[in-house]
Amino acid sequence: MWGRSFSSITSSTRNALKDKKWDVIVVGGGHNGLTAAAYLARAGLSIAVLERRHLIGGAAVTEELIPGFKFSRCSYLHSLLRPTIVRELELMRHGLKLLKPMASSFTPCLDGRYLLLGLNDQRDHLEISKFSRLDADAYPRCYIITHFRDCYFYISISHIIWEFIDLLLSPTSKVLNKWFESDVLKATLAGDAIIGSMVSIQTSGSGYVLLHHVMGETDGDRNIWSHVEGGMGSISVAISNAAKEAGAYIVTDAEVSQLVVEESGRVNGVLLADGTQVYSSIVLSNATPYTTFMDLVPHSLLPEDFLRAIKNSDYSSGTTKINVAVDRLPHFQCCKLGHPEVGPQHTATIRIGSESMEEIDSACQDAWNGIPSRRPVMEMTIPSSLDKTISSPGKHVVSLFTQYTPYKPSDGSWEDPTYRESYASRCFKLIDEYAPNFSSSIIGYDMLTPPDLEREFGLTGGNIFHGAMGLDSLFFMRPVKGWSDYRTPVRGLYMCGSGSHPGGGVMGAPGRNAALVVLHDLTQH
Repeated sequence: MWGRSFSSITSSTRNALKDKKWDVIVVGGGHNGLTAAAYLARAGLSIAVLERRHLIGGAAVTEELIPGFKFSRCSYLHSLLRPTIVRELELMRHGLKLLKPMASSFTPCLDGRYLLLGLNDQRDHLEISKFSRLDADAYPRCYIITHFRDCYFYISISHIIWEFIDLLLSPTSKVLNKWFESDVLKATLAGDAIIGSMVSIQTSGSGYVLLHHVMGETDGDRNIWSHVEGGMGSISVAISNAAKEAGAYIVTDAEVSQLVVEESGRVNGVLLADGTQVYSSIVLSNATPYTTFMDLVPHSLLPEDFLRAIKNSDYSSGTTKINVAVDRLPHFQCCKLGHPEVGPQHTATIRIGSESMEEIDSACQDAWNGIPSRRPVMEMTIPSSLDKTISSPGKHVVSLFTQYTPYKPSDGSWEDPTYRESYASRCFKLIDEYAPNFSSSIIGYDMLTPPDLEREFGLTGGNIFHGAMGLDSLFFMRPVKGWSDYRTPVRGLYMCGSGSHPGGGVMGAPGRNAALVVLHDLTQH
């Protein structure tokens, strides 16, 4: 059993599921599972998508937990979703609307300065020049690496450019120290290297995650992270609309308890938690590799070395997501652009506690010592600065992606309401240092620690990527060595989630790739 069960399907839905043998079953209605379903349905196959929660989307969801405020509870920005998928599935026609920020990144400083990037190349040069003229001149070279990224997202990975080797293998701190001299610029860029992980910027290979997060685009503009009208759930809804238009049958409140396998060793469907058996000779799992093979698949069907590798995969996470409803727009002491209305800084990714790489490293060291960071590193976004559909006029939604928080802290428990509140308060007070009175503007909040992310969304260990994005679990090593092509040791079972190449983030590539592999295999029989 994986995660929390909410309710059960209706009798009519149960009958619709079990009264036929489906061409394909997709376990999990996250965005990758929905993407796979859409491509397979468009190829003429009968598809049943089975989602455990009461709504589709997995970690790309929008939920109204506080009346009048719609939260993107887990993922919070769009950039990595592959343009090919947007185009082929006609997601704009199916309701997807992207909202580009006025600026890409805003780092406030306690000394009264700030770094605001992404307005345009000339403004970037002026902004960085406030800290270092040398860095301003060097900055354009930093993103040349993104022009070599496209081959990475698809099944062929043989064209990785040698120039990336140093970046892939090096610590982020080494890479950025080599490129730049100003603390604020280095810390601003270093924030992308730690997203969703428990690694330090001093860790070898952390430079790869930096690369992973500068690969995105919006409408062809590189490294632009946009908001999505209606929240991140709108991406999942658009994909599901494309899938349903092609004939896919999507069911919520349908928890899969185990894979059903014939004596021959081939998949024959799944068993739901309520005892309903749904038949198919092909099953795609959008669950994490750990959940799929440790919880859903009989261990006797798996090679020992494969099972051992899955069991020992790294699912550590230092992430706690806090979604906040506030009664007014936060105002930063150091930057009054647009005051008192929305300025470019409010639409950007706001980096709190990231004035130097030393601050980031210190926050990580706290977690390595078993305690939540005393001064957490936060990515703060205010989607309502651009999206008027997620809060009422004058009120705002604030997203806080915070690090680092151990899964099992040594100084308390996430099950203790007082302990949870103390961490949230720590984050809010840190924001107060940059935007006074932020704490007093809070109407309410939703907080998801690593155990919450695991229980609520099926993210093993609370890891948002379905497994760490270290160099030992990428490319042909993802999810484990020898099984990077979406196929598994069980005939008819495929992986289609972020635990497969090319990894985490709302990109859809694992789902599309898995669907293409299934279609290829069907032509061989």
